Amino acid sequence: MKRGRIVPKVVYIEHGGVQHAVDGSLGHTLMETAILNDVPGILAACGGDGGCATCHIYVEEAWAAHIGAPSARERNTLRFAFKPDARSRLACQIALTEELDGLVVRLPSRQY
Repeated sequence: MKRGRIVPKVVYIEHGGVQHAVDGSLGHTLMETAILNDVPGILAACGGDGGCATCHIYVEEAWAAHIGAPSARERNTLRFAFKPDARSRLACQIALTEELDGLVVRLPSRQY
């Protein structure tokens, strides 16, 4: 039996607790997935270039190893995000893979 491609599901949790469980597409970034599914709180002012920190998210701790570490450029950009911490990432820098099916991320109370 041939296995079909997984449609990765992502759960975005707004600062106030409202959850948005959406279907993504392999290869799309978390930013693109949020925009395509009308998830509020992702501004993406630079269009996904990784230069503005307006797609700042917090990756749930259980998923950190699956996501990997941010690049030096991403870490530099995150300095301009609202209340960054060790779980902070830019949604435009994380592409969906089959391994990320079920990923849970949280949104900050605001984006700069």
